[in-house]
Amino acid sequence: MKLAALQWAHWPYYKQLMRTDKPIGTLLLLWPTLWALWLAAGDATWPAIELIVIFSAGVFVMRSAGCVINDFADRKVDGAVARTQARPLAAGKVSAGEALSLFVLLILLAFVLVLLLNWQTLVLSFAALALAACYPFMKRYTHLPQVVLGAAFSWAIPMAYMATMETVPMQAWLLFIANLVWTVAYDTLYAMVDRDDDVKIGIKSTAVLFGRCDLAMVALLNTLFMAILVYIGSSAELTWPYWLGLLVAALLLMRQLYLSRQRDRDACFAAFLNNHYVGMAIFIGLVASLY
Repeated sequence: MKLAALQWAHWPYYKQLMRTDKPIGTLLLLWPTLWALWLAAGDATWPAIELIVIFSAGVFVMRSAGCVINDFADRKVDGAVARTQARPLAAGKVSAGEALSLFVLLILLAFVLVLLLNWQTLVLSFAALALAACYPFMKRYTHLPQVVLGAAFSWAIPMAYMATMETVPMQAWLLFIANLVWTVAYDTLYAMVDRDDDVKIGIKSTAVLFGRCDLAMVALLNTLFMAILVYIGSSAELTWPYWLGLLVAALLLMRQLYLSRQRDRDACFAAFLNNHYVGMAIFIGLVASLY
């Protein structure tokens, strides 16, 4: 597949490829990155403003790149799925070569951003690229693509610690694991929306793998997620606002299970979207606890 020149007239379709009209993915990637920046900075110290700007921009660019390569990988099957049949590649609005060119452009922008950080973080960034590039293709080979997505959505955590501390302590890897299992949980809810179509066309996911145990597995994963965050808060001696934030997050996670109890497509999608507030509640509690 060859790269193709980007066309200004196709910019509205490029924005659709990057999901600029659907910020939920960016937010779900941003909140854990901010958790990591604030935890790495430590008590009574705000993260450097340049790190906040660089990582926030990087989150937007890498999420956009991930969406583009996802649509490229799924261009031949999206037309068979009700939710995705109007995507620009599936609808023939842009070419596969244009999508690849847009992906390369976004990756170059991300590389420029990471060049502003220390060399150790630059080294870590290559793993982020590999995870983002391979995730969309995993759903053809394994029922656990959500695990790869979880690693991709969590890799900014060790990068944030490395950029701040020039090391990646155990706390960072615990936070990495916590976010990975949370991502698997909420992306399972997301995959439940398309499960019937995915089974017909042979796409694999945790929603297909878990079957009727799907909500039980989501509950188990979210319990592990919260348990790790409790351990992090206890070991870091965080104060009551953090625990209040975790309580709000736990209540939201329980509400998601209630919303999706009938496995209705719209309800499962609403439960997925609700995870933005989970991330926000934890962030607000964390920041209030540190200062």
